[in-house]
This record gives sequence, C-alpha cells and structure tokens, in this order.
Amino acid sequence: MTTPTADWWREAVFYQVYIRSFADASSDGVGDLAGIRSRLPHLVDLGVDALWITPFYPSPMADHGYDVADPRDVEPTFGDLSGFDALLADAHAAGLKVTVDLVPNHSSDQHVWFQEALASAPGSPARARYFFRDGRGPDGSEPPNNWPSVFGGPTWTRVPDGQWYLHIFAPEQPDLDFANPEVVADLEETLHFWLRRGVDGFRIDVAHGMAKPDGLPDMAPAEDTGLFADDGPGDLRFDQDGVHAVHRRLRAVLDQYEDRMAVGECWVFDDERLAAYLRPDELHLAFNFRLLTADWEADSLRSAVQHSLAAVAPTPAPACWVLSNHDRPRHVTRYGGGELGTRRARAAALLQLALPGVAYVYNGDELGMPDVDLPDEALQDPIWERSGHTERGRDACRVPVPWSGDSPAYGFSTTPDTWLPMPAGWGPLTAEAQAADPGSMLSLYRSALALRRSSSAFTGEDVQWLPAPEGVLAFRRSGGLVCLVNLSGAPVPLPEGEVLLASEAVADSTLAADAAVWLQG
Repeated sequence: MTTPTADWWREAVFYQVYIRSFADASSDGVGDLAGIRSRLPHLVDLGVDALWITPFYPSPMADHGYDVADPRDVEPTFGDLSGFDALLADAHAAGLKVTVDLVPNHSSDQHVWFQEALASAPGSPARARYFFRDGRGPDGSEPPNNWPSVFGGPTWTRVPDGQWYLHIFAPEQPDLDFANPEVVADLEETLHFWLRRGVDGFRIDVAHGMAKPDGLPDMAPAEDTGLFADDGPGDLRFDQDGVHAVHRRLRAVLDQYEDRMAVGECWVFDDERLAAYLRPDELHLAFNFRLLTADWEADSLRSAVQHSLAAVAPTPAPACWVLSNHDRPRHVTRYGGGELGTRRARAAALLQLALPGVAYVYNGDELGMPDVDLPDEALQDPIWERSGHTERGRDACRVPVPWSGDSPAYGFSTTPDTWLPMPAGWGPLTAEAQAADPGSMLSLYRSALALRRSSSAFTGEDVQWLPAPEGVLAFRRSGGLVCLVNLSGAPVPLPEGEVLLASEAVADSTLAADAAVWLQG
C-alpha cells in the first residue's frame, strides 16, 4: 500500500463546476466536459487549486445526474471517456487538481441492477441490493414505514407484484443497501475505475446516508426532517452509526493511491457527530454547512465559524468552508439581493477566504451571480413536481454562467435556448465585462486568491478573536492576517495595519457597513 505523502488539499480552494451550467461546447444548451476544458484558462486566472465536477455519468436525468445509471462511464450529453481524459490531462497540465462526484447512496431506476430487481421475485438476490419490503395493512397497500422523501411525498414506491422499494429522494433514485457486500464491492470498483484514470479525489454525495437502522422503524414525526434540516436523532434516514463502516472501506481504497482525497456532503450539525466522519481512517474533509446557512448577522456568522472550527479540532481534518452550492440559494440572494446582496457577498468572500482550511467556490460566485426568478414552465427540479408545485426547488441557483456579450446565452452556448433560461440584462455580469473592471467581483476574487496563495499572513489553523465594536467580526491568523467584517450598519474605524485588500474602498481610516478588509497586523 502506498501512503499518501502530500496533503495538497488542506488549504486548497476548490471550484465547483455544475456541469450543466458551466460551459456548453456542443451548442445544445447544456454544459459539457469539452466546455469545462475550454474554460480552464478562466479557472487558472481566477487562482483556484482544484475542480469538483458534478455528476457526468450516464443518467436519465430525473435529478440532473444524481440518478446514476452507470457510475463508470460518461453521459453522451456531456461527452465520452476520451473527452474526460483530455479534460483531466489539460487540467493537470495547468496545475489544477480534478475531483469528481460520487453518488453511492442510490442508483438510477434505470441502472441494470434495479431493472434486474424489478424483473426478479421478492426475496431474490437482485432485490437484496436495494430495500424491497412488503407493505403494511391487511393487503400490504400501506408503505412499510412513515418516512418522508426529501423531495416531497412518501419515501416508498410500490411495484406491480405488491412489494415496495425505498427511495429517500425521488422514486427514480432507489436506495442501495450497504449491508450487502456486493453493493460495497461495486462502489470500491467505481473508486478504482476513476482513480486509475487519474482523478485526484471525490466529493461524496449524501455522505451521511448509506446506512439505515435495522428493521426500518417508523420515525417520530417532525416538521423538518429533510436533507437540508438541522436533523436531530429523530431522523432515522441519515447519520446512522453504520455509515462509518462504509467510509472506512472508501478510505482504504483511497489510501492505495498517492495524494488522493475525499470530501463528504454531511448535513450533520452536531459538532461531535460531524467530527466522527473525520476520524483518521474515514473522510479527509467534510463540508460544514454552518456558514452557508448563517444569517448576515455578526453573532450568527461568528457562531458558524466557532462551531466549524470546534467540529474539526479533535480530528486530523481542516475546516471546510462553503457559501453557496447547487442545492441552496446563492448568497448574493440570501443576503438581500441586488446591490445590497452583492455588497455583502463581496464581504463574505473575504471572510470565507480568510479562514483557515479549505474553501469551496460555486461556479458563478466569482461573478456575483444571483438566483433567478424562473417562470413555472421552466422549472425542472423534481422537488417542484413532487411537492405538488408548492416548493420551487433548486433551479434558481443553477442558471448557466454568463461569459461574454450582452444577450442570452452570453457565451455559455451558441444557442440562446439554454436548459434553464438566462435573463436579459446580464451583460455587466459576464466574466468578460468583469475582467476589464478592477472594481468587479471577479477582480476581487482574483486578488483575494492571489494573496491567499502567496502571503505568509495566511498561516496557522486557528483564529484569535479580537475586540471589536458591536456588530463587527474581527480575528487574527497566527501568520499576521487580520480580517474585519462590518455588519454593524455604520462605518467603523480600522485597526492598525497595512491594508492588503478590502471589499469596498477604505477611506478616512474607516470601514464602511457591509464591507470586509484584510490587514497585515
């Protein structure tokens, strides 16, 4: 076994590419692997260290790729294996690491295994890879338990022979049973397949899933029991102790290769429970979503930072900071939208990038992209249909990235008919327009990432909180960096030190409201 020697990921800035929305090279209105390859210079100029590419595997796209029919191939919409290899080679030549999404909790209902299960009898080995159960009630017409689906409705679907199968998400995403050795072995083979091709690591979808309690008992009814809730012990669908055995098997595969890593999507808000995923023989990193879910308020953000650091303190892992992703409203919109939301997002970028550990930037964060209020007929997220059109889902944060020009598709594609419609008026938001503006969000990100990479001020794994006026966050890194974020609503005086970078112009030794500054202390 080869022991990893370089923890390149410990202070890395990862860039999340939501493949459908990043860049379209085939002119069909959907992003693809060749599109990513064509935009690598943008990522090099931005200054990120690594990519995380969302699922590009064969899929019927019931959940836009998170319903995987074959985890060891490429969906033709996105390209082919040779195209992936070319992207990987170009990224590595440009000094960028490449990580890919792993979706182990469930398969597509079009996966050969599930199709075999449907064609097989109850109690067969084919059904044992999933959770097929008899129903309750005198004729088995009631679901086996009361669990709700994250996407709305029950978490069970009945098949013609009367049995039911479990799907924590959409019916097209049946859950796999990781108590079955065949399921674990197949996941290990998927890991080897991509690691042998040269990928640098994985983002593990629903990393707190993959284990279900014995007997699948009913759970206590709760108003919020979904993936995005602060789910406590009453939610039996996630964070079961058995999941850690799966992560140890994953880590054992990764440790057979040099310098590879895995980050888990763990919606676990208890610090001790989250730390369990980061034991030395489990995940290298786990997203801590406290910063992503915090309000734009000093106490809320400070608590998010403190809990995130406390969670990783007893583990070998650094903290892992996220402001936006493909599942949550973009932070420009969360922080108020428009000019106010953009101003706060600029400050939040400096907060995120000043903190010790790993940062993830969602495609479009560097442009200050907002959510888009899409018309009902454009919505595609399964949440929209499953909720009976009461929840609009996640499409608003998935609109394609604008690259150039003054009208849709802004250089994303040669067709204006993109998979989600792009709004008018985004000319000033494009990467091309912002690259020429030293005061733009893109220029701020480029400057911040260059400083983060080159300055010795960004060293040390702890933060020291500094005295500050009410409504102001102030902390120092051991390397000397001081970060000040002003959420007080009024200008505040700057402390002593050389200004390295500010989200808004610094005048008269004061920092404006909803602004942040980096100082060399």
